[in-house]
Amino acid sequence: MNWFPVPLGGLQTNCYVLYSEDRKCIIFDPGEEANKLINILSGKKLEPAAIMLTHAHFDHIGAVDPIRDRYRIPVYLHEREAKWLGDPALNGSGLFPVGPPVRVRHAEHLIKNEGRMELDGFEFDIFETPGHSPGSVSYYFSENGLVVSGDALFMGSIGRTDLPGGNEKELMKSIHSKLLSLPEDTIVLPGHGPVTTIEDEMDSNPFLHGFGSKP
Repeated sequence: MNWFPVPLGGLQTNCYVLYSEDRKCIIFDPGEEANKLINILSGKKLEPAAIMLTHAHFDHIGAVDPIRDRYRIPVYLHEREAKWLGDPALNGSGLFPVGPPVRVRHAEHLIKNEGRMELDGFEFDIFETPGHSPGSVSYYFSENGLVVSGDALFMGSIGRTDLPGGNEKELMKSIHSKLLSLPEDTIVLPGHGPVTTIEDEMDSNPFLHGFGSKP
């Protein structure tokens, strides 16, 4: 399996495309600029199978409908944020003057539990990692040694918790119990900024010192 990031929108939210040798792909967090993403997918001759959302903040969902409609594919989102897609007050687009309110149609599939998932040849684990938002999830591809962490963990930082439903204590618990427990060489694909690894964050992330960082 291969992957690549596509930073989208004014906040440069990382959309990730993971694809197999047969050119099937999964799209994570198409935040904006649908035409840009479609052109990249077309250029690489990729066939999308689904949209997976780490959470439902506006900068991660803005291109969901045009991508879904273009490829006729389903959207997956945690059930705790089922109503957020169409509600600017919840998804945050009503709180920031960066553009028109974001309203997206409901997700076809709601994630209700953690566990192993198989989707069109892709196999991965779903971890509930709330704190940045109540329905935040991370997607772990053990065979490939990578995790799509959304806005839970960044290079040298962690997700903000001052938006609706945010909880710092819950976020720290999610990071330490779900993410830092992964193999240290696991590649972390965050919602913003550069790619990192679990080991690097255990060593140098100032927000994690004293909460399980290596001595």
